[in-house]
Amino acid sequence: MQNDIEGILVSRDTIREKVIELGKRISKDYEGKDLVLVGVLKGGFVFLADLMRELSIPVDMDLISVSSYGASTKSSGVVRIIKDIDINVANKHVLLVEDIVDTGLTLKYLKELFYTRGPLSVKVCTAFDKPSRRKVEIEVEYCGIEIPDKFVIGYGLDYAGKYRNLPDLCTLSPKVYMKE
Repeated sequence: MQNDIEGILVSRDTIREKVIELGKRISKDYEGKDLVLVGVLKGGFVFLADLMRELSIPVDMDLISVSSYGASTKSSGVVRIIKDIDINVANKHVLLVEDIVDTGLTLKYLKELFYTRGPLSVKVCTAFDKPSRRKVEIEVEYCGIEIPDKFVIGYGLDYAGKYRNLPDLCTLSPKVYMKE
């Protein structure tokens, strides 16, 4: 596995500091409000777990599973819901918790979907942001760490289902994904 990693892009310590900062902001902004965290699987689960532990307010949470990549390094642009949430979000505030915002297509779709369910608000929190790859305009209210246009793995992000367990955000060696 180490031969597949080009290098560490964002260290686990830097990620941890950003998660603490985001937790404080979200706790302050949603104090006294009914907040539902919706983790976007599979990549967002590591960030969601860390972020939830940094919140000082009561929250509810659920998970949604969507697919737009498959085993590719590029988004297909077609979003499929694999597993929907079970919670009714009507008259509640929804915070979509995502691992990375890349093209923005998935989150645009999810925001529009959730607004049809009658929430008070729908906002986005992401661990990593890659604005250079945007295909649609999407507001990210709680933005973690901006990263360059490199293929990244670790901290929940994968390539073909592997590498999610890496504690740092790493760049994947092109020799691994150029086989596509």
